[in-house]
Amino acid sequence: MTIRPIQIEDNQEIASVIRTVFISDNYPKTGTAFADEHLDILFENYNKPKSIYYIVEDFGKIIGGAGISQLENSTENICELQKMYFLQEARGKGIGMEMILKCLEKAIEFGYEKCYLETLPEMVNAQKLYKKVGFDYLPEPLGGTGHTSCPVWMIKNLNLKN
Repeated sequence: MTIRPIQIEDNQEIASVIRTVFISDNYPKTGTAFADEHLDILFENYNKPKSIYYIVEDFGKIIGGAGISQLENSTENICELQKMYFLQEARGKGIGMEMILKCLEKAIEFGYEKCYLETLPEMVNAQKLYKKVGFDYLPEPLGGTGHTSCPVWMIKNLNLKN
């Protein structure tokens, strides 16, 4: 398995992976990453300062991804862990943990003070993983991501080692 930065030729396949996860796991399609206008152009969307998107590839097949970027509609020095999705075949192998740590390491390198995320209540295993790396629940959302169907908000202070 390989983790690498996204390339322009990955756009179609990673968009398909993310949509497949939403369909197979029966997650809401509106107010989530499924409906993001930038989903089909992730390379372009993350090809800017203080942003990166990683692809997980297994024998040439993209099986997941995750990225970080400045939290939309926020003036604070907060990044957002974004579009972290894996096909069923990639789950339960420690890839999620590896991806989160890689993204958080890059967020610290970029100089962000905090990392924010939004998720679905159904994503219980993901929330356990987020808690394990030091994310805490928030009572309300930050920024303005447009993910109205993601009512679970979490944040991690990147200045701490936990």
